[in-house]
Amino acid sequence: MNGDKIIKLNVNRKDFEEIYFSGNQGSLFFSPTTKGKAVTTAVMGLIVLILFYFKGDLSKEKFGILYFASFLFLLCTVYLSLSINKVSRWKKEVNKYLKSLENSEIYEIRFNNDIFNVNLNHQEELSKWEDFKYFDANDEFISLEGKYNYMFPKKSMSKSDYDTLKQAAKKSIKQ
Repeated sequence: MNGDKIIKLNVNRKDFEEIYFSGNQGSLFFSPTTKGKAVTTAVMGLIVLILFYFKGDLSKEKFGILYFASFLFLLCTVYLSLSINKVSRWKKEVNKYLKSLENSEIYEIRFNNDIFNVNLNHQEELSKWEDFKYFDANDEFISLEGKYNYMFPKKSMSKSDYDTLKQAAKKSIKQ
């Protein structure tokens, strides 16, 4: 690649939201992070309710089962609340980033064989290609992970720019 290649991104919040919030990512109880914990907590809650309903039938020796199940339910609830908090913080950060994109005048990528530069409203983040540890490119977006993490929707650039960025990432990032 000779010289710098500049790609100007057309910012449409919906294009970014489709990718960030796909697969229930933004759902507090049914995101991939919390779904298993929510189901486990609900099952444990049901077990505790059934044990409370039949607690009169339990002998004194078996009453410890109720305490143990209650403890497990409490533990599941704590882990679920921690996961919900994590998803909530992530969602808040994504919405803050999307808000900054909505108000952007300039959003462009500049790169060559050595460097990768993202300019968002004159706030530039400069990286070397070697700073990136992983990239993914599919029919919807290109993501780069490393010193900084980026996700660029295919819809926000021309097909030729998308292909150019994809080829440059494939060539420059050693996975």
